[in-house]
Amino acid sequence: MPFLGQDWRSPGWRWVKTEDGWKRCEPFSPALEDENNQLNDISHTVILTGDGEDEEICGTEDCEFAAKKRKKDHFRNNTDSQCFYREKWIYVHKESTKERHGYCTLGEAFNRLDFSSAIQDIRRFNYVVKLLQLIAKSQLTSLSGAAQKNYFNILDKIVQKVMEDQYNPRLIKDLLQDLSSTLCILIRGVGKSVLVGNINIWICRLETILLWQQQLKNLQMNKQVNNGLTLSDLPLHMLNNILYRFSDGWDIITLGQVTPTLYMLSEDRQLWKKLCQYHFAEKQFCRHLILSEKGHIDWKLMYFALQKYYPVKEQYGDTLHFCRHCSILFWKDTGHPCTASDPNNCLMPVSPQHFIDLFKF
Repeated sequence: MPFLGQDWRSPGWRWVKTEDGWKRCEPFSPALEDENNQLNDISHTVILTGDGEDEEICGTEDCEFAAKKRKKDHFRNNTDSQCFYREKWIYVHKESTKERHGYCTLGEAFNRLDFSSAIQDIRRFNYVVKLLQLIAKSQLTSLSGAAQKNYFNILDKIVQKVMEDQYNPRLIKDLLQDLSSTLCILIRGVGKSVLVGNINIWICRLETILLWQQQLKNLQMNKQVNNGLTLSDLPLHMLNNILYRFSDGWDIITLGQVTPTLYMLSEDRQLWKKLCQYHFAEKQFCRHLILSEKGHIDWKLMYFALQKYYPVKEQYGDTLHFCRHCSILFWKDTGHPCTASDPNNCLMPVSPQHFIDLFKF
């Protein structure tokens, strides 16, 4: 009987049953075929045991059972002889069709899009962290048991990456703070009626989050020794251009703490004015005007004041993309099986909030 996969246009594949379920594989080693032939030959032999009159002859059925068992052990243990194919895209559908049954969930998308590997890419790191933060604020109770496990496994890898590389710890601190606040409200105020799983598991997860927060609080940044050209050696106009490339006010403040020269450049009124104009509209300025002692607009305070009332523009090195023709969500560099004549015109970048909205029912 032919197997109808999620994509009915794709060619047939070879499927192997493992401990984690059925997986699609493609043999690439001739040794694998030789091994299979040897295993098949076992069913046509007679195994003799014992000595003299106590000789026992195993029947053909027993030999076939032994051969099948050896085949299963072979595919479970010999990972070098096969490669498993795993698409890093998912078809977003909210109803059943003849080709597809049921609908996809947020947890399924989490697994198929391979966020565990995405956090190793510096272009996607901030995107995945922001997505986890939005889920922690609003969608935590909608995750299934498998999705919860996947969520916290990815979160664990993110924390370990930050501890090793010291990359953007402030972003992870904000994520853990939102997640711990949500869990405290759900565990103490609402309880297990809305949380999928045992309440004790969630309490252990909350304790793990508090431990991560303490580890990040005690994180010491490694001082790198470099005898070559440093940031302080650059001309003033180049340092100023670097500051104008930042889209986050906290990053500007952090960089301004490095040297007195950078601090002077980070306090420039024109720099903060450009930042406010990038993130907010002119009508929003008029509602929250903040003047300095000299009567000028304090653009730095304006930025942080407006940030409390209005969302800022988000910038990411790489995002997920949605194909309007195929209704497929995927990472752009991995591609997807598109049938459109001009696939590039069908692509649409997906923000973290849009990603969550795609899986709301």
